[in-house]
This record gives sequence, C-alpha cells and structure tokens, in this order.
Amino acid sequence: MLTDADIRNATKTRAGAPDRATGTATGTPGAPVTTEARTHLALATVGLAIAFWAWGLISPLGPIYRQELGLSAAQKSLLVAAPLLVGSLGRIPAGALTDRYGARLTLPLISFATAVPVLALCLVHSYWPLVLVGLLLGIGGSFLAAAVPYATAWFPPERRGLATGVLGLGTGGTALAIFLTPHFLRWFDDANAMFYVVAAALLLYGTAAAVLTRDAPGRPVPSGTFGRRLAAAARQTATVRLAMLSTVCVGAFVAMGAYLTTYFKDAYDLSQNDAATRTALFLLVAVLFRPLGGALCDHTGPARVLVASFAACGAAAVGQTFTPALAPWATLAFLVLAAGIGLGCGAVLALTVTVTGRDRLGTVTGLTGAAGGLGGSLPPLVLGFGSGETSAFALALLLLSCTALAAAFFTAHHLLGRGREELADAIGA
Repeated sequence: MLTDADIRNATKTRAGAPDRATGTATGTPGAPVTTEARTHLALATVGLAIAFWAWGLISPLGPIYRQELGLSAAQKSLLVAAPLLVGSLGRIPAGALTDRYGARLTLPLISFATAVPVLALCLVHSYWPLVLVGLLLGIGGSFLAAAVPYATAWFPPERRGLATGVLGLGTGGTALAIFLTPHFLRWFDDANAMFYVVAAALLLYGTAAAVLTRDAPGRPVPSGTFGRRLAAAARQTATVRLAMLSTVCVGAFVAMGAYLTTYFKDAYDLSQNDAATRTALFLLVAVLFRPLGGALCDHTGPARVLVASFAACGAAAVGQTFTPALAPWATLAFLVLAAGIGLGCGAVLALTVTVTGRDRLGTVTGLTGAAGGLGGSLPPLVLGFGSGETSAFALALLLLSCTALAAAFFTAHHLLGRGREELADAIGA
C-alpha cells in the first residue's frame, strides 16, 4: 500500500508545509477557515449532490424498466451499470481538465452536459436507446473529480480532511434519487416530472456556478499535454495504491447504491418502496460518516481510520453472505457496513488530497475515483448475470469481504506505528 515517503508527505502537508506545486504556504496550523472557503465548499457540495442525483436516476427505475420492456436480469444489470462505467472513466478527463483550466469552466460544463441525457430520458422508450442515455448520464458522476481540487484548495492543509468529508455529503445525491423516485411516480401523473425537475436543477446550478465559482488564489497551471500528465500521474506508486484503497470503499458505495434495492427485493421479498427506502437509508448512513472519516484523518492520521473502516466492512460483509434474518441481524450488518464504507471513503479522499500536489490533484482524484467507480460496476454485473441464485449475492458480498480485509491488513502493515515526526519527504516532488 502507501510507502513511508507517501505518508511522510501527508503529515508534512497537514502541518502547514508549503504547497508542493507553488512553493508558497497554503495554510498554517490553526489558521481559521474563512467564510469564502465555506461558501465555495457549499457551492461544490450542492453541485455534487445534484450531479449525483442525475447520475443515480437509472438505478431505482431499473425494476420498472425491466417490467415494462421485458428485460432479463442481465439486460437490467447492464442498464444499471452503464452510468457507472462512464461516470467512473469520465472522472479522468474531468479531473485533468480542472487541473488545466480550473473549476470555473468544468463545474458549469459538467452540469449543463448532464442535463441533456436527463431530458433525453423523457423521449426514449426502448432498451438500447436507454443504455445509450445511461452512458451519457455518467457525465454527472465525473463531477467529483472537478469538485475536489476546487473546494479543498480554499482550506489550510490541516483542515482539508474535514473539507473533503463535507464535500462527500454531496454523494448523497444517489440516495436522493433512490428515495425520491417512488414518491415522484406517486405524486405526479406525468412520469417525466422527475426528469424535468432534475434537469432544471442542473441548469440552474450550472448558471449559478458560472457566476459564483472562483478558483483559489495561486492555482498552478500544469504544463504538458493531457496524455503526458495522465501518464505521469498513473506511474506514481502512490496513485496506484490510492486507487486500490478507493476500489474497496468507493466501489462498495457505488455498488450498493446501484443494486441494493434489487438485493432487498430478491433476498427478502420486500416491496419496491420498502426496498428503495432501506437502500436510501443505507446510503444516507454512509454519506453521513464521510465527514467523520475526513475529520478523524486531520486529527489522528489516515491509518487508524482506514484499518477500522476496512475491518468493519469485511466483518459485516462476511456476516451478510449467510443472508441472516432482516431484523435484527441483516439490518445491523448493513448499518455497520454503511458506517465502514463512509469512514473509508472520507479517509481515502482526505489522504489523496494531502499527499498530492495541487497542480495534479484533479488528475489523481480522477484516476483513483475511476478505480473506485469501476470497482462498483462489477458487483451489479455479477449479481445480474447470476440472478435467481442466492450464491450470486453471496459471491459479491464475499468478494467485498475479502478485499476489505486484505486492504485492512496492507494498510496496517504500511501505515500503523508511523509517528508524525518521522514523516518528511513529499510524494512526487
């Protein structure tokens, strides 16, 4: 996992060291967080929530599309996974473009572009056009890679963990989609009403972002072509290892948001509304634990947070492979799993911010976020192609358990017991 040099750099940055990209101090220990910083963080968080709401529209509609179009389980799983695939891969160019041109361009651009496939959902009524629109909805999932470098640059290094955690609250847009979809279908006679609302929110936010977004002073503009910058970031050992950590916790969050409703329906014979409500509550718990994970990284470092997170995920997932009774055991297992995932997501993102230079933070966030999103695309496909067999659900949960416990072991081996006074060098300097 992360090398000693990587973690030395993380602590050095938290202590208020000069920013590696500019050579000037970006914050000092104990420096107050300004109102302007909070404003930009709030703007990024709201935009992330709206973008993720759009990104998550297909998942709660999956059972409805399956019934109306007569889809097989595999076809429905492909439809659900389509936005995840593009949303994951799209983070790479979104992050790199933010490094090069700034969030003032990329945040409105992503918002306006995401509104197009949302409105297109009103017009398509057959399978393959829906898959195509689902792929385009993935644009919304790339918002995170643009929001992270924008929001965190306004905060002093020792507060960036909390900043990333608060920003992570915006990922609750997926829970918003799952929770509100059944209600919109009941509230309005027009089945397209929800699409109009989401598209309007994206357009309004894009307009507001174009006016209000401002990159933090001293933003470095990286040199070199997109390909060279991407290759340089991908070759870094820290990027690879952060991507591995992200695959576990972020991948679990994405997968649960995409397929947990179906799991509850199939494994526990719940109604669509009941299954969707439980899924939304699961995601809400995970989202609420993200700020705690980031804040704990500011105070105790990432090692303890990540080990606790991965251990909790591994234990809860292996227990759920036996499909225990919904009350209380399965409910308890999913609550522990959600808390572990939330802590891990907050900690991984905080660690990424602290060990990465500002001039390449978007690119590295895009790469690690892509790894996490792609990791979350696999379980829905496994479950879909193995639909009808309890072993398919057990396989996905067992895979999560094994990877989480392996991540806990490697994190403990490389990070635990490292005193902050030992940490000196910067990663990729």
